[in-house]
Amino acid sequence: MLRIALCDDESYARDALRIQLEKLLIEDVEDIVYEFSSGTNAVSWFQKHPGEIDLLFLDIEMRGLSGMETAAKIRQFDQNLILVFVTGYSDYVFDGYQVNALDYLLKPVSVPKLAGLLKRVRAKLHTEDEQSFLLKNMDGTWRFRFRDILYFYSDRRRVILAARSGEYPFYAKLDVVEAQLAPYFIRIHQRYLVNPANVDQIGKESVTIGTTKLPCSRKYRETAVSKIARAMMGGTLS
Repeated sequence: MLRIALCDDESYARDALRIQLEKLLIEDVEDIVYEFSSGTNAVSWFQKHPGEIDLLFLDIEMRGLSGMETAAKIRQFDQNLILVFVTGYSDYVFDGYQVNALDYLLKPVSVPKLAGLLKRVRAKLHTEDEQSFLLKNMDGTWRFRFRDILYFYSDRRRVILAARSGEYPFYAKLDVVEAQLAPYFIRIHQRYLVNPANVDQIGKESVTIGTTKLPCSRKYRETAVSKIARAMMGGTLS
């Protein structure tokens, strides 16, 4: 799955890029999900929807926030979004290193250039999929890298993913999530599954992640403590 957004203050430029992209996207798997007419709108939306978009095509020469300023603000809260600048000038190429941009495309964007870029993006996401969790709920589809997930907990028929950016509920059973994410996440309680890489302290009956203390039940304690301690010391999980 590849979810794309476009940001350009000129509607004809967005239309031109969208038409070229639609020639290359894989039907039912890849889609242009959102379009933004300003950097300010893009920053505001991405801050509220982390992980919902994989790739952002961003024009540099925009009124208000420039593309470079927009990218810098997005990077303050999102290091995972793939950024590609679209510009009519080649002067900005080296500036993109500051915001970890994947590439630059010069206007007008050609289909061969886009095809090559999408091939690289697909390869990057395929590699990252092995270390990410895809979540679907009523608000949309979200992709979370393992490192950004703190823990999961069950609440009736739902499971809630707790991330640095907030909590995201979805319908599932915690047992199913545990089986899907083993051995990278560890069960510490009937209701809790934690990311050992984000555990700060192991207590007698609890595990602390940041300022949150989670119960560690007797049933899971011995195995959980051993695995978490190993992970905290840099060992591998198995």
